[in-house]
Amino acid sequence: MSQNAYKICTLCARNCAVDRNTTVGFCRMPSALYLARAALHEWEEPIISGTRGSGTIFFSGCSLSCVFCQNREISRAISGKEVSIERLVEIMLDLKAQGAHNINLVTPTHYAPSIREALIIAKSKGLDIPIVYNTGSYDKIETLKSLEGLIDVYLPDLKYYMPSTAKKLSSASDYPEVARTAIAEMVRQVGEPVINQEGIMTRGVVVRILLFPGHVAEAKLSLKYLIDTYGDSVYVSLMNQYTPMPNMSPPLDRKVTHAEYDELLAYAEKLGLKNGFTQEFGTAEESFIPPFDNTGI
Repeated sequence: MSQNAYKICTLCARNCAVDRNTTVGFCRMPSALYLARAALHEWEEPIISGTRGSGTIFFSGCSLSCVFCQNREISRAISGKEVSIERLVEIMLDLKAQGAHNINLVTPTHYAPSIREALIIAKSKGLDIPIVYNTGSYDKIETLKSLEGLIDVYLPDLKYYMPSTAKKLSSASDYPEVARTAIAEMVRQVGEPVINQEGIMTRGVVVRILLFPGHVAEAKLSLKYLIDTYGDSVYVSLMNQYTPMPNMSPPLDRKVTHAEYDELLAYAEKLGLKNGFTQEFGTAEESFIPPFDNTGI
C-alpha cells in the first residue's frame, strides 16, 4: 500500500513529484525504507530522554540537507540499511522492551506513508509508549495530517526566520513559512503539553532553535514568534550545540560563543519564557553525534 504513496512523491515541501519506486528525489532515497541506527538515546531534552533514554530510529536521507548538517553521513544517504515495514515494527517493539520512554522518529517525513503503516501495526501489537516525530519542519500539512492520531509528541526545528538565511544554508527560501505552518498543524493535533509522573512528555510540542554563530538576532526573532504565537502551549529548546563542519565559511566556521548564547538566554528571560530548555557548553562536539553504523537495525 505504501509504495503507491511514493509514485508521485510530494511528501515534503520540495514537491519533487518523482516516482521513488524507480528513482530518487531531493531526499536521495527510494521508496524502500533505509535506517541508519536504532538505539536508546540519552541526549535529547530531559522530557524526551528521561532516565532510560529515548528510543531513537534514524532514517537515511533528508529533505533539507543543510550545509552545516552534523548527521550528513545519513542525511546525504551515505549510510543506512534497507528494512521492511515488518522489521521497522519489530525495531519499535524491541526499543520498548529495552525500556525506552518513547519511540523517536528522526528525520521521518520522506518516509511518512511507511511509518504510518508501521505505527498502525505496532500499536496493534502492543506499542503503547509515546511516538515522537523529530523533524526539521520542512513538512507539508497534508503529510502531517496523514499521521494525526498516531503521533503524540512533535519535536520540530525552527531553523530560520529569514528566507535569505534559509536559502543560503538549506536552499529553501520558503522554509520559514513552511515551518511555521507545519508547527501550527502540530500544535493543533496534539494540543497542550502533558508531562507524566516520570517527567516525560506524553503529548505536546517541543520546538528547537539551534543558535548559529553570528545569528543571534535571527534566533531572537524565532523565539519571539513562538512566544507571541503559542505562549506556554509549546516548550522551546534553545540549543548551542552547533558544530562547525569542514570547509564552512565565516561565521559558520566556528562554535557559538558564550556571549552569543547568554544574549539569547537573557532575551528569553525578558520575554518570559517558562517552558524552555537550555544547554551547557561542551555539547558542540562531534563525539555527541551517534555512530551511524546500523546499530539495532
